[in-house]
Amino acid sequence: MIKNFFTSNWEFSEAERELRSKFQMMNIGIVLSSIAVLYGTVLNIIKEHYYLSAFEFSLFLSNIVLWYLLRKNKSFYDIVSIVVTSQFTFLLIVLIYVSKPEDMKTTWFFTYPIIILYFKNERNAVPWFLFLIMMILIAPLQPFFHTDFTFFQLFYLAFVLSIVSIIVYFYKIKMDEAAQLIHQQEKMIALQSRQAVMGEMISMIAHQWRQPLSTVTLQISNLEVKKLLGESPQPKEYDAALQKISDTVVYLSETIDDFQTYFRPNKEVTTIAADELLQRVIGFVEPRLHKYAISLEFKKSEPVVLATYANEIVQVLLNIMNNAIDELIARKVKKPKITLEIIQKIQSVFIRISDNAGGISTENIAAIFEPYFSTKGKNGTGLGLYMSQMIMQKQFHTKIEVSSSKEGATFSVEVPLRLA
Repeated sequence: MIKNFFTSNWEFSEAERELRSKFQMMNIGIVLSSIAVLYGTVLNIIKEHYYLSAFEFSLFLSNIVLWYLLRKNKSFYDIVSIVVTSQFTFLLIVLIYVSKPEDMKTTWFFTYPIIILYFKNERNAVPWFLFLIMMILIAPLQPFFHTDFTFFQLFYLAFVLSIVSIIVYFYKIKMDEAAQLIHQQEKMIALQSRQAVMGEMISMIAHQWRQPLSTVTLQISNLEVKKLLGESPQPKEYDAALQKISDTVVYLSETIDDFQTYFRPNKEVTTIAADELLQRVIGFVEPRLHKYAISLEFKKSEPVVLATYANEIVQVLLNIMNNAIDELIARKVKKPKITLEIIQKIQSVFIRISDNAGGISTENIAAIFEPYFSTKGKNGTGLGLYMSQMIMQKQFHTKIEVSSSKEGATFSVEVPLRLA
């Protein structure tokens, strides 16, 4: 794919956002440079300047090596950056010595600020820029090579190049500030979404624990009532009550473990069966399903194992499931139902969540993945589906698809079988 080509087929985390941009710029620079030197090679062959054509073709071959190194190891970026910057610098210097003013080859100089500012940081770019300016100005003064440019022409070129560099530098600063602002806003939205999900999870804990705690209370009350009535419970009754209480406490402990795992911010790829992943989600929403008499149909498929970020997938599916439950409750659907289905493809599985809540309107379906868009009024943050889509796009490089009919809505989440 073109997108992967310009990132050298590497995957980049959120912390490597700047490095990803540098890889993109470097690949674009190599492609454009290769086109330029091939054009120069052909042109010099036509003009019978064979030494220049050989020089430019050697640059093309070196670009192939650089292209390979970028795909071999991420750490080679700095080496490639130095080589490309030096190549470009010395190529521009050569243009001063071998070309004529009327050839207009000096127009290539105005790409130089972009090269050194985006391939290298500002501190490392300054020495390269000063070196180029110095070589431009001394060209008509040195006695070793003849140049057709006058000192005034080269001084004017250096002056304009400096102005362009300053403009590009301040433009880059503004672009970096804008990118930083966007990144901060995304982090704030992510935090708000996490807090909203946490609120929902706390509510689920309350639902999840209410019935088991009632069971414990009931077992203890039964024993106390018999004692107050002067009856002596049989040992078997004690054993049964204690076993019931013990099982309930174990269940509550396992529930806490599930929630702790969910909130733990790890990024380890874990191996888990797709069915087990959905059972976790069902465990979270099961109290709400029972409370509102919502039936759940789980269409299981052939066993399939995923190597994935399990917690992130749980968060996405949980958001969708809760939205479906909210719609079924809000619309007071008779015989409310949610259907889960796993469909296995070659490289991924599709997890489909369908409901019979009457579907999503045309105007809403186009906006449901936008931040702060909600149909729940004050009860909705408008962040659940937005963050779910962001998680799938950034962490899994897939997306959530949605379709709607008069019967209900279907959300399809594509999960790769293996994450690197």
